[in-house]
Amino acid sequence: MIQMNGVRLVYEPSGAMALDDVDLEIHEGEFAFLVGPSGSGKTSIIKLLTGEVKAERGEISVNGFDLRRIKRRKLPHLRRTLGVIFQDFRLIEKMTVYDNVAFAMRVIGASTDAISKRVPYVLELVGLTGYEKRFPQELSGGEQQRVAIARALVNSPRMIIADEPTGNLDPVRSLEIMLLLGKINELGTTMLVVTHEKELVNAFSRRVIAIDNGNVVCDGMDGYYSYDI
Repeated sequence: MIQMNGVRLVYEPSGAMALDDVDLEIHEGEFAFLVGPSGSGKTSIIKLLTGEVKAERGEISVNGFDLRRIKRRKLPHLRRTLGVIFQDFRLIEKMTVYDNVAFAMRVIGASTDAISKRVPYVLELVGLTGYEKRFPQELSGGEQQRVAIARALVNSPRMIIADEPTGNLDPVRSLEIMLLLGKINELGTTMLVVTHEKELVNAFSRRVIAIDNGNVVCDGMDGYYSYDI
């Protein structure tokens, strides 16, 4: 699923060290939190896993793709195996809920018949049946994030990477979203949730990978408790 060995990432031209000799392995079907303070390297890991940047040194494999050697033309194939959820939702304001989710299928050439079957199923899964014709501005923050989750899920990715998915939500909505991600994980999708919300992570008995100054400093079921970020 994800294998990182001895990964080093330096941003040019500043020469700033983002990651230094990082080892990380995430297995299929796993649910893991990636935590750490601002500037610790969390975003750099996401960029590496999605092929946005390349490591200076080390080996990286994601869903069978070798990211040190992958050709640019193969990146869309990698990204189809990943669903990404962002803090700021990134919905298309002029599209309805249905069309925001369907758009992700249209981009990869899915048939109208496949879209008409898959989108209602995914919207039901995230609790948005009946919201199909609404626009993003008509939804609460929590509802918008559910649309974003449906969009990430609609093409049946092997893994979802959620980057601060509750950063713009209140504690109650944050808990709801995290429970939903847990439900999706139970259905078979591997889940990596990047967050800095200590209280939210502490509410779940999940694997926690803590990173600081570009290094993995703790990794385990109780990692968040043993390392104060």
